[in-house]
Amino acid sequence: MQKKITVGILFGGKSAEHEVSLQSAKNVYEAIDRSRYEPVLIGIDKSGRWLLNNASGFLLNAEDPGKISLSTKGSAVALIPQSRGSLSVMQGLNISGQTMPLDSINVPAQRIDVIFPILHGPFGEDGTVQGLLKLADIPFVGAGVLGSAAGMDKDVMKRLLRDSGIPIGKFITLSSHEKAPDFSTVTQTLGLPFFIKPANMGSSVGISKVRTATGYPTALADAFQYDSKLLIEEYIPGRELECAVLGNESPEASVAGEVISSHEFYSYEAKYLDEKGAELIIPAKITEEISQRVRDLSVQTFRALCCEGLSRVDFFLRENGEVLVNEINTMPGFTKISMYPKLWEASGISYTNLITRLIELAFERYAKEQSLKTSVL
Repeated sequence: MQKKITVGILFGGKSAEHEVSLQSAKNVYEAIDRSRYEPVLIGIDKSGRWLLNNASGFLLNAEDPGKISLSTKGSAVALIPQSRGSLSVMQGLNISGQTMPLDSINVPAQRIDVIFPILHGPFGEDGTVQGLLKLADIPFVGAGVLGSAAGMDKDVMKRLLRDSGIPIGKFITLSSHEKAPDFSTVTQTLGLPFFIKPANMGSSVGISKVRTATGYPTALADAFQYDSKLLIEEYIPGRELECAVLGNESPEASVAGEVISSHEFYSYEAKYLDEKGAELIIPAKITEEISQRVRDLSVQTFRALCCEGLSRVDFFLRENGEVLVNEINTMPGFTKISMYPKLWEASGISYTNLITRLIELAFERYAKEQSLKTSVL
């Protein structure tokens, strides 16, 4: 009997999107093909501790998106880069901020064949964990360091897309050490209303729609709670479309879907807390020409940002038929009701088979990287 592949499901994290990640992990754990894979649950709490979790009760209030949380009863773990992909179980030890020789840690190690980092936002989707996993010499699902970092930082992302000739909306970048432009200056450039959002955050966290001068300072302060850099973007009236991309060197795009929010915009609450916050129309009711345009732009965006594995590309569709790229998500929400898996389900790939394909893509990239020389001698 062929030995099962051990898949480390890495989830949680030090991010405002922590709870979204917990929901994604729960669904992946339940749906993964057990005939081929042996899942290992590795939760990261909000302080950054890595915990090896038991499948029984690893989440608290698992059925309530507003109260879901990670159980902290798991054993502390650490990756050991020197022994490809091993997890060392650090029971009862606190080694934070310390340098300890590996031979002084007399604890069992568990081999992990591949990591599925279902982490959303900073400290997970931004290249930080991806760099750690590359140092640990372990295959992992999703974009690498460069693609993850470029996709997470909306300022860098939009500049790369603009320079690649991909249509985007107008925007202004503002860092916390800079003086904010006057409200009149912003409106002259972007019009009214406009959006303010953290540059490195997802799931609509910290986003405000600004209509008046009195709301401008509050929106800036709110966004700066989550990042030291933010974007001020023009409001683009129109329909919101989304498309999923899958692959490495030869990425493919799914059918397009549409989000119709019952809120003023597709906020965090509309996405994850309000059961009636948004309606997902899959496939979107658009012409074949626009559908193909969305799919082509999705693949172009994926390639321009050096992405791998998976991404979801979000669009605005103006009344005149113009399609504009809003942003990319290199590790989109992965619950069973999230747009990314639902788009692929409508395109002929089930949730379980999608997980399998992503793991296969991780091994495919790893094998290619291993074939490269690391020394001239």
